[in-house]
Amino acid sequence: MAKKTIGFVGPDGRTCMCAYTLSTVESEKYIGAIIKGMTGMGPVMDAVRGKKNWTLKIFPIEGNSVENYKTVILEAFENGKIDYIVIMPEDLIYEGIVDELIEAGYGDRVIGLTKEAAFIEGDKVKAKIWMRRAGVPVAPFKVADAKNLQQIKGIVTKFMRHHGGAVFKYPYSAGGKGSRPVFRVEDILDVWNILLKDYSENYQTLHGDDKWPLLIEAWKSEIEISFTALIDGKGNFQILPTAMDYPLRFEGPPSQTNPVTGGMAAIGMHPAETPELIKMVGHSVIQPFVEEMKKKGILRPCILYPGCRVSIDPVTGKPVDILVYEMNIRAGEPEMQVVARRLKNLGELIVAALHGRLDSVEPDVRNDQISICLALVTGPGGPQGQRGYPDSYTKYEPVLMNFKSLSKRSILIVPSNISWDEKNQRLISDGSRVCYLSKNATVKAGQKRGQVAETLRAALFQAFDHGLVRVVPREAEETFEAAEILFGQGNITEAEFKRAQAAFEKTNRLDLRRDPGRIYEEWDQLYSDWQLPV
Repeated sequence: MAKKTIGFVGPDGRTCMCAYTLSTVESEKYIGAIIKGMTGMGPVMDAVRGKKNWTLKIFPIEGNSVENYKTVILEAFENGKIDYIVIMPEDLIYEGIVDELIEAGYGDRVIGLTKEAAFIEGDKVKAKIWMRRAGVPVAPFKVADAKNLQQIKGIVTKFMRHHGGAVFKYPYSAGGKGSRPVFRVEDILDVWNILLKDYSENYQTLHGDDKWPLLIEAWKSEIEISFTALIDGKGNFQILPTAMDYPLRFEGPPSQTNPVTGGMAAIGMHPAETPELIKMVGHSVIQPFVEEMKKKGILRPCILYPGCRVSIDPVTGKPVDILVYEMNIRAGEPEMQVVARRLKNLGELIVAALHGRLDSVEPDVRNDQISICLALVTGPGGPQGQRGYPDSYTKYEPVLMNFKSLSKRSILIVPSNISWDEKNQRLISDGSRVCYLSKNATVKAGQKRGQVAETLRAALFQAFDHGLVRVVPREAEETFEAAEILFGQGNITEAEFKRAQAAFEKTNRLDLRRDPGRIYEEWDQLYSDWQLPV
């Protein structure tokens, strides 16, 4: 039987990782494809492949409009170059890409919700009310007028008294950056001012002089965990392996100087994952939500991604309660990267979802493995003294990768915001989350996750510290070019030139977090009787 090609639509690392996983793990049945991507993904994945025998397709898209995507996707369907697609970016769903593909006669090949259902993630206030009506347990919340500081103060101080804190949420699409926690009364004004600075223009466009809805949720100091669920058109579903996100830029608690970035790292499995937890989220969250989707006529093959807080038994570590903070309608970034790397049958699950057969296909998970991916982001510095991701950062600086050394260490480089500079024939950074380092490790019977994770983390940090992936600062490149000219003119000695070269080869604009995965050691101590399921 001919191989089927499954395309993952979007420009980022999760898209690349899913296509890569499909092409390598299920290569006898499926070919993974990137639809859009970045122009640097092709050269990077070619280098990753080397002489290995697997195929990954890339369908470039010029522009970011629904029409741009639609044109390329329809042409690929019509020419038989692609069989199925999974829509990854929520913005495309909000803008009606699925509706357009349904109208063109290809809806049965697409995983993603219609524009009518996009409110689930695109309007958090409406979604909260909808979930509560459906019987899904949600965190306590209130809706305030974002312009009314006194009303906001009253709600937040009550949540502080009863729950220890509150979270301001811009209720519409914010790219994972619209959540602002508050733990002290004196912080209310600062957080409010920053939120208005970031979103006043959006509010004005949407609501003009009317009330600006602001979602305020009670903070729950419990375990934060998100779940990726694949749903078919009949309402069958499968919950994929769990992952833990590191959404804050730096280690430590959230603050004005430690913002939510959209994801600095991910690990999988989540340390709190148990069979009981998977059963609980299926019964309490996914099932009633899917039933409500059926009632409202908006159910179709899709991905749901609920962000939850879980209460656990202090002795056994088993779950006793769950609250949903938000429901997303796409796979998480970068969480989906570690979810995909622990799955052996992602392609089979996607096809089953499209054919209404998820009741007969279960996730085939590498239960004996943990996976870590680290985002390498643009650090501080530059011609304007940029502060670094996510505030302000340099762009279009050269990216250097030592593919041979990364391969020897079994480290996968996952490109994200990297482009190909055709003129200079080199990779360049587009800023923000430039790429990811990804690696799996096996937990053997009797071993603790913390022990294995520490070895895994050390390998990734060593690769980074040795400069196997670098973004060369513009100022360092200019300084070295000057040294080359001076040496060529005989104005500096060979020893001086070599010192300049050595300094240049150590420069790196990239930065990362160093704590991802450390949590396994903490959980090993808290729940010392944990053993790998056999």
